[in-house]
Amino acid sequence: MTTEKRVALVTGSSSGIGATVARRLARAGYNVIVNYSRNPESGKQTFDACNEAGSDSLLALCDVSDETSVKNMVAAVKEKYGRLDIVCNNAGISIDIPPRRFDEIDVESWDKVFSVNVRGLFLVAKHTRAMLEQAENACMVNTASIVGMRPGAAPLPYSASKAAVISMTQTLAAALGPKVRVNAIAPGWMEGEWMEWMLGDRYDKLMTNRAKQTPLKRCVTMEDVAETVLTLIEHMHFVNGETITIDGGFAKIT
Repeated sequence: MTTEKRVALVTGSSSGIGATVARRLARAGYNVIVNYSRNPESGKQTFDACNEAGSDSLLALCDVSDETSVKNMVAAVKEKYGRLDIVCNNAGISIDIPPRRFDEIDVESWDKVFSVNVRGLFLVAKHTRAMLEQAENACMVNTASIVGMRPGAAPLPYSASKAAVISMTQTLAAALGPKVRVNAIAPGWMEGEWMEWMLGDRYDKLMTNRAKQTPLKRCVTMEDVAETVLTLIEHMHFVNGETITIDGGFAKIT
C-alpha cells in the first residue's frame, strides 16, 4: 500500500520527548510510526493519541541497537505505507552516575548507552536511507542535548553520546544531501520525568534556580521541543547539518 499522507518515524516515542513529538506530528497531519522497546503500555497510549489526532499509526516494537530489529521495523513501515518522509531519531538512555564519579562506571553500562544513543541512530539512518531518498522534502531530526555541546551535570557516557549525535548529524547532512536534510535539536534543562530522574530530590530547587538564570525565566518543556522539531521539518528548508539549542537563551549568557 502507498499512502498520500506523509509518514514520520519517531523512535523512542512511548514517553517523554518522543511521545510529545509523535503527537504533534499526528496533529500536523502525518501518519506516525510509534516505536517502543520496553514499555508496551506507554507505547499504546502514544499510538492511541496519534490515531485520535487523525494519524493512521503503526505501533512498532524495536530495539534500535539491534540491527535485525531495525530491519524488521523498516520492513513493516514499507509494507504498511510504501513510503517514509521523516525520521526523528529520539531513542536514548542514560545512567545515574554523576560525571565526577565517572571512574565508577562499568564498561557494560558505557556500551549500553552508546549502543542505543549512537549505534541506534546509525542503524536507523542506514536502513531508512533508501525510503527517505525516494521521498520529496525528506528530513531527519536527531535528539542531542545541551550537554553534548558544553559541560553539564549529565553522566559522562550520556554527554559523550550526545556529542557523537551532533557529529553524526553533520556527517549525515553531507552524506544524505541533497535528498535528505539532517539536523539535530539540543534541549536544555527540561521540565518532566527525565530531569526528575536525573536530579532526584533536588529537582524542584535546581529547576527553579535554572529558570531564574534563563532570559525567558522558565525551563524548556517537551512541547517547546516538539514545536521546534515540527518547524525544522516543515519550514526550515535550507537549514542542514545544524544543531538547534532549545534552552531559552541560558547557554548564551552563562
